[in-house]
Amino acid sequence: MHRLWFKAALVGLGFTWSASAAPTSDAAQHLPRQSITTLSTSQIDAFTPYSYYASAGYCAASATQSWSCGANCAATPQFKPVAVGGDGDKVQYWFVGYDPTLNTVVVSHQGTDPNEILPLLEDGDATLTNLDSSLFPGISSSIQAHKGFAGAQANTASSILAAVQQAMNTYGTHSVVTTGHSLGAAISLLDALYIPLHIPSANVKFIGYGLPRVGNQAFANYVDAQPISVTHINNKEDFVPIMPGRFLGYVHPSGEVHIQDSGAWEACPGQDNTSDLCIVGDVPNIFEGDESDHDGPYNGVTMGC
Repeated sequence: MHRLWFKAALVGLGFTWSASAAPTSDAAQHLPRQSITTLSTSQIDAFTPYSYYASAGYCAASATQSWSCGANCAATPQFKPVAVGGDGDKVQYWFVGYDPTLNTVVVSHQGTDPNEILPLLEDGDATLTNLDSSLFPGISSSIQAHKGFAGAQANTASSILAAVQQAMNTYGTHSVVTTGHSLGAAISLLDALYIPLHIPSANVKFIGYGLPRVGNQAFANYVDAQPISVTHINNKEDFVPIMPGRFLGYVHPSGEVHIQDSGAWEACPGQDNTSDLCIVGDVPNIFEGDESDHDGPYNGVTMGC
């Protein structure tokens, strides 16, 4: 399904032979195996509602507005949509709503659709750029993010913010979860940084799937320093999470969970943990990856609408 995107992305991201062949940042952490922990069944199951919400991000706005988006909506019938948007082309689909069971506002963004050319170009534009100071006031100029991801987040930022504030007010909660898969995960990570800068009372959590690297070392350090919960889940030999390459200056923040071939979920501490139980060690270059792992399944949930 994603073959066209991967071909375009590899050219745009400047990959040659290995995502780890060039020197990496001194801050990239190589942690021993004993510091890696295996998630329990109950911990894994707790992610399932968010997996469905990330998957539903691929659904057209008309379907999420009425919460009639097939299996993803059927699995989360309690969800109450507040606002939706995007056209799946120039602007990724997105939705904001409230889950009364979890007592949280949910923000979800569409991932990469290989049938739409503009998202491919955004994924392939690997230039690092400063974040918009009007969206991220007070942020250091040393903090840089992928130009395409930053532009995609900026396209919906004001609408997302208004919808989150509306949902918080309507349902009386301070909890906000941003989620998404692939490009949608990248946008949602930026949302997780953006929202509390404008709504300080928001308690923000990010749960992303198949997250590509979003920014530089200063960006990863900034994410780690924020009072937000960050989890990015990688499936088996998916090579999207090792893109863009570290040789281009990109670094993942902490919070990786790696799904093994056995089905075990391993929590990998640190930034770009190089243990072979984690994605960087397991998939040292794109040729050792498997594009079919990108969509999942994530504990039974395969991304898409």
